[in-house]
Amino acid sequence: MGIKDSFKGMLPKKDHGTGNASENKTKLPPVARAGSTPPSPQKSHPMGATPPKRPGLWGVLKGEKPYSVDLSPGEIGKFAREQVEISKKLERHRSQRSGWRRVLKHPVKVLLEKPLNILILTLPLAVIFFLIGTAIVIRDYGMSVLFTTTLVDDIVIISILVAIVPVAIMDFRESRRMKNLEEALPNFFRDLAGMNDSGMTLPNAIHLVAQGEYSTLTPFIRRLDNEMSWNTTFIESIQRFRTRLGTPLSDRSIDLIAKASKAGGDVSEVLRAAARDTYEVLALRSERKNNMLIYVIIVLISFMVFVFVILILVSTFLSTMATAGSAASAAGAGAASFIGNVDLFFYTRLFSHAAMIQGIFSGLVAGQMGEARVIAGLKYSAIMLIIAWLVFRFMV
Repeated sequence: MGIKDSFKGMLPKKDHGTGNASENKTKLPPVARAGSTPPSPQKSHPMGATPPKRPGLWGVLKGEKPYSVDLSPGEIGKFAREQVEISKKLERHRSQRSGWRRVLKHPVKVLLEKPLNILILTLPLAVIFFLIGTAIVIRDYGMSVLFTTTLVDDIVIISILVAIVPVAIMDFRESRRMKNLEEALPNFFRDLAGMNDSGMTLPNAIHLVAQGEYSTLTPFIRRLDNEMSWNTTFIESIQRFRTRLGTPLSDRSIDLIAKASKAGGDVSEVLRAAARDTYEVLALRSERKNNMLIYVIIVLISFMVFVFVILILVSTFLSTMATAGSAASAAGAGAASFIGNVDLFFYTRLFSHAAMIQGIFSGLVAGQMGEARVIAGLKYSAIMLIIAWLVFRFMV
């Protein structure tokens, strides 16, 4: 037995009859038998027998153009209707973010956004209180009550207070909030610039600064740190931070920082400049307020002097004239034609109206002089109006 015969059993046998050697050849499709179901044809692509391929990155670099899809008129119309529907939804969303629709959808949020927004609620309440109170008084006492008593005057005063007191309270709280936030901004900017100079990135510097205490600014800084921890960009996060603060000084400073960061400049220098600018603005504002404080005090003292003079005039001079005129008229003396019948109630009511009007406008002037805002004077107006009302109702 030779070597060939010893390996003969290990070699694969050739199948001469079945044709296994034809594995490398293309198989022909089977012939359909009679009565059998023919094979289903392959589904063709709607745009042709062979679906076109999108050009890959290499194809784009070589300048290959993407294939275009021919849409039927029905598909084009459907696409146009979808675009119109999307436009309507966007317009509806914009309308709900402004105007009366926003007030109806988020009434509490809108009323508390700005101090003047509360007038949307207080003005109708004041008008309703005035109309209902006046109607009840006239129903019970007749039309003569408008000229013989001060009930209608009291209703008017209470209506004015209902309208302006909530505005004054909200403006006072908002001014305190803005003052506390702006006073903490220089320290925040300066600490952030120092940590950025030490080699820390802005997100890490903000994270470290958020561990400190910056008065009422601390919750806003920690929320800024939380947003950046979720991989939000620094520019987007700082712009949201600016919107949440909502003060004129922070708007200017933070917008400058965001633009410097976007332009790729030295953010540390911009932060230091923002800290210096904020500090100088606060110092100038404090100096101006201290210088104008004397004028505010003069306005308040002038009102108190005016009320005191009218009180003395009504309680002594007018009452004496009224008594003398009544006595002269009763005696039939000629002096009665000189003094006449002095209507003490009419003059008292007239002077009380003058004092109340003086109090309202003196308060507005004090607000403009002291804080450079007329609305800031509403708190003075409300206080002086109440003082004048109490003096002429319970001391005359």
